[in-house]
Amino acid sequence: MFPADSVWHRDVSRLPVDRRSAAYVASIGGAKHLHPDFGSGLIDGGTFGIPVTEIPAGQATVKVSFDYADESDHGPYPIPPNAKIEGAPVADGDRHVILHDAAHCKAYELYDAHRTGASWHAGSGAIFDLRSNVLRPAGWTSADAAGLSILGGLVRYDEVASGRIDHAIRITVPRSQNTYRWPARHAASNSADPALPPMGLRLRLKAGVPIASLPRTARIIAQAMKTYGVIVADNGSAWFFTGTTDSRWDNDQLGALKALTGSSFEAVDESSVQVSPNSGAARK
Repeated sequence: MFPADSVWHRDVSRLPVDRRSAAYVASIGGAKHLHPDFGSGLIDGGTFGIPVTEIPAGQATVKVSFDYADESDHGPYPIPPNAKIEGAPVADGDRHVILHDAAHCKAYELYDAHRTGASWHAGSGAIFDLRSNVLRPAGWTSADAAGLSILGGLVRYDEVASGRIDHAIRITVPRSQNTYRWPARHAASNSADPALPPMGLRLRLKAGVPIASLPRTARIIAQAMKTYGVIVADNGSAWFFTGTTDSRWDNDQLGALKALTGSSFEAVDESSVQVSPNSGAARK
């Protein structure tokens, strides 16, 4: 999932604290609890988390039309008939469709996706070359408000089972600022309040927060939040972070992370590691 020098894989544990950290954390909710927005089982009749559909070899492509066509990649998209939709086929909400083409190292991501006969319609869509650090054009959304890859920031069961997450994690905030920070490419707010977090803001779990007593799954995720942090990717509930839909998740272990609150986090100043405004590579 993206090159080794991608900003997603950048260790931010030693970077300076952002000068507006306290204000950002307070606006998100210092007393609000961290919440894993994924797990095993069903919620409201649909799946829990964001499902990822693996693209089989030789999958035919289909046409997708968009509400935000001027900020979307027009494809075509290799969507199989059994493509998984976030929530359920008839669910409301964001209805993300995330497609992983492992053979060609690409991710195809749709927001508010609906099948219309032999084709699809979506709010927006983006195609990511997982071997490249090139960002989307400035001002462009993706299937996420920040213009980033959703797949790149998901907590996946297999990586937790291996004992290590090596990337930042996607997170949502109740209100954001009408600007974005590298590597994000898009804002989703009308507010100029400087206390609100911009899209793309990186936060990390403070080094002094004890995690040794957490159960294994929670401890691995918490360590990733200390090392790689979380990235503000969309507006939503405070401190909700996302992972894949997977029946193997242990909800009790994930639930242990709810003991952590916003005050356990601090915003990171990443300005020293930015290579260029249009690249998602990070300076060492």
